[in-house]
Amino acid sequence: MTYTPENAVVIGEVEPARHPGLLEVVRGRLRAKRYSLRTEQAYLGWIRRFILANGRRHPREMGGPEVEAFLSRLAVVGGVSASTQNQALSALLFLYREVLLVELPWMETVLRAKRSRRLPTVLSHSEVRQLLSMMSGRPWLMASLLYGTGMRLMECLRLRVKDVDFARNEILIRNGKGAKDRRTMLPRALEEPLRREIERARVLHVRDLAEGFGETPLPDALARKYPNASKGFGWQFVFPSDQRSVNPRTGRTHRHHVDDAVLSRAIKRAREQAGIDKLVSAHTLRHTFATHLLESGYDIRTIQELLGHKDVATTQIYTHVLNRGGRGVRSPLDSG
Repeated sequence: MTYTPENAVVIGEVEPARHPGLLEVVRGRLRAKRYSLRTEQAYLGWIRRFILANGRRHPREMGGPEVEAFLSRLAVVGGVSASTQNQALSALLFLYREVLLVELPWMETVLRAKRSRRLPTVLSHSEVRQLLSMMSGRPWLMASLLYGTGMRLMECLRLRVKDVDFARNEILIRNGKGAKDRRTMLPRALEEPLRREIERARVLHVRDLAEGFGETPLPDALARKYPNASKGFGWQFVFPSDQRSVNPRTGRTHRHHVDDAVLSRAIKRAREQAGIDKLVSAHTLRHTFATHLLESGYDIRTIQELLGHKDVATTQIYTHVLNRGGRGVRSPLDSG
């Protein structure tokens, strides 16, 4: 049977016009299990590529051998990274296990992409100052928060007003990587700029309410549990977008958070203007946060908690960035 992802062809031998297409079923299952929109888009993209790579055959007609061949081609011909190949594998496992209810055999013959062991890029204190000095406004504040708190980029963009606690000088990061909450510090140097940004968000929110809008997307099923919460100011994003947009899942008009490309472009411009030759991204500021804390003598498990790492082994990579390892070894050439 020939399968076309763009057309609504169904699982099984039933009339296509009366049932949702396979990708629609996958999408519904992803949403039922509370996967993020980005993960949903990535998984659907990989499933579509898998089907097209196999002559548009229906996935039910395929199995372990086809999945193995597809993943191996990604590594050998496509030259993808290990993380990209793992994402494709996760998407196909989700398709077979959660949608088709088929357990794939353990794929021992897959040619795995080699996992890199690169050390993260880290800026010096002076480079951080130079970079931030070339930025202003909201991009400066977001970049300063990434370096000052260790947040990930999307954790910063998804920050809600209610999760900034000025009284306790802390920020509550909700639904971070691994669906975990954690707390980090609120740098005192950013208190006033952050208050001004929240006030700016308040003005936008009041205007939206006056124009019949004012809703913000809520996580999981909170919108059904608390119907009026989406219009409460506490749930609004600290860094709202300048324009309202339609939520692709609900079809409702919201004011979402600012796009991540805004900060990425600002960091790139600032790096060039500051004359920094290192490749710098938003995540570089998180790496720099951890490394500078280690340099200041803070305990690695404290840093692990601030970063939200599941395993302290992940945090230990920053000891290698310091070029002193876990034992604090010093070169004999530097010993007098």
